[in-house]
Amino acid sequence: MKLRIAAAVVVLALLPLALETPYWRGILIICAMNVLLAMSLNLVLGYTGQLNLGQSAFFAIGAYVSTVLIKSYGWNFWLAAAAAVAAAGIVGLALAAFAVRLRGHYLAIASLGFAVITYQIIVNWERVTEGVRGIYGIRPPPGFGSSLALFYLVAGIALAVYLILDNLVRSPIGETLRAIREDEVSAASLGINPARWKAFAFGIGAAIAGLAGCFYPGFVGTLVPEAFNIVESFTMLAMVIVGGMGTMIGPVIGAVVLTFLPELLRGIGELRLLVYGVALTLAVLFMPGGIVQAWAVLKRKAS
Repeated sequence: MKLRIAAAVVVLALLPLALETPYWRGILIICAMNVLLAMSLNLVLGYTGQLNLGQSAFFAIGAYVSTVLIKSYGWNFWLAAAAAVAAAGIVGLALAAFAVRLRGHYLAIASLGFAVITYQIIVNWERVTEGVRGIYGIRPPPGFGSSLALFYLVAGIALAVYLILDNLVRSPIGETLRAIREDEVSAASLGINPARWKAFAFGIGAAIAGLAGCFYPGFVGTLVPEAFNIVESFTMLAMVIVGGMGTMIGPVIGAVVLTFLPELLRGIGELRLLVYGVALTLAVLFMPGGIVQAWAVLKRKAS
């Protein structure tokens, strides 16, 4: 485990040095944020078995709460970020209060509705969010003004979150979440309270998505509602499924692949979206367990 952590640190340290242009360093920052978002959804979907399509709402809450506190009330970035993460987590718990009674496609529809409601609040609460006009002149966190420094910050936080979640899912808590995923009724018969643990997963997942949202405005410099439409929730879902949900490394791989693939396909112009869609469809059809499962199968056949 220590060797893997050291290897991850080395890779993260060398990546922005290999990709020196501002464009590719910007893609690296987006990739690090996407890794956070994929891990946040994976805890709810992959480990607890709850089909949540409202994750983009928590991303938006983190971005808007931190930005409004900084721009309108003069808060320090780190205090604003802490408040935004707490706000996203609390809203996640509030959603869980209703979501724990739903399963399958009913939960998916309810959470999707929550994402739509959040988006409409951002658009129409102009006195606070500036609506479709957006908020401009947003600065990166103090001391992290360059793209290189900002990447190291976001990637370092993503690595820390990965290690925390990895320890969490290896603990008895992880066993509890997997028991709920496999059979909620059987888990309840063993003395597990499914509602409580599903709320726990929703709250932690929402807080992590809110954390990713705190860094987005400072990176882009502007904040508009369109960045948080429901398409973002489906993008996060695709990252988790393509990488391999219910594993720790799977969503990380999915986030990296689905962040870089559209950029690598830009050379073919308008066809890139078609190729991207076909690639996603083929991945789901022929690798239902994601890249991680496909790799494990290949290793078994090779041995």
